[in-house]
Amino acid sequence: MKSTRMFYTAFVAVVIVLTLAACGNSGSSSNTGSGDEEKESSDNNHSITVTDAAGEKQLDGIPQNIVVLEWTYVEDLLALGVNPAGVADIKGYQNYVNIEPELPEDVQDVGTRPEPSLEKIAKLNPDLIITTMTNHKDISGELNDIAPTLMFQPYPEKGGQTQYEEMETTFNTIAKAVGKQDKAKQVLSNLDQRYDELKTRLSDAGLTGTDILLSQTFSSNETATLRLFTDNAMIMEILNKIGLKNAYEASTFQAYGFATSTVEDLAPYQNSNFMHITQEDDNVIKNQLAGNAVWENLDFVEQDRIYALPGNTWTFGGPLSAEVFAEEAVKALTGE
Repeated sequence: MKSTRMFYTAFVAVVIVLTLAACGNSGSSSNTGSGDEEKESSDNNHSITVTDAAGEKQLDGIPQNIVVLEWTYVEDLLALGVNPAGVADIKGYQNYVNIEPELPEDVQDVGTRPEPSLEKIAKLNPDLIITTMTNHKDISGELNDIAPTLMFQPYPEKGGQTQYEEMETTFNTIAKAVGKQDKAKQVLSNLDQRYDELKTRLSDAGLTGTDILLSQTFSSNETATLRLFTDNAMIMEILNKIGLKNAYEASTFQAYGFATSTVEDLAPYQNSNFMHITQEDDNVIKNQLAGNAVWENLDFVEQDRIYALPGNTWTFGGPLSAEVFAEEAVKALTGE
């Protein structure tokens, strides 16, 4: 009887051990993939160190409730498969930023980009805020009182990173903060591959090395205003990557990557090809410039070398906007 009882006890112990092992295996099988999913699960229980424009920051695990005050970083999160809880100026984002995936409908608006509502941000109870030094350095204390805040500088000084390099660095930093580093590598790799494909299309069309005068146009006080993009602009580096050249030469370094000009400044570049991004509800090409003698006498106007990109082609974005811009530029030049 005693041996029987001992056998039964041992049998029950073995069953318990096997059951616990099975439960353990069952729990981990919901994260069967490697890479970001496993890393995210691991990092949820550990602090994460990231570096923004202000220095090193410690995050207590992967943030789950993120408020973003600059559109570029909204795009970065979406590219990584992360939906923000709050965004500044959602209407403006939807008008100017043409990417997929779209911003989910349940994301909350937290005011304008220059002056976000601290009250609306706090109500969302975020565990991370992402913004720029340019816009919000003066309220960094208030933002950090609400949640840890990452501040980036998308417009590097002369001699530092290019705007494109800064875009990639910031994208990778945000990816680290949200546990999506492998996804970030995939996104950037896919983008480089897309550039190569578009470069080949331009080469096949005999357009490699084409001079482009790139402008974002709008009206100011009823006058046509043109932003002419300089070599340090992120989108000019994109054009270079696909085999095109910048026709514009700025007399001084432009930190934001463009010089604000008027139609009278275009004559030195009239032998190039004029590519512009213009909102249809503020179309200065059709309105203010149509019939303007200076404009009408420019060679690229007379010879119909004007290429319009959609008004919501965003010029200050991340990798998704970069791909859209490159694709739209090639489509406009080739007529495809």
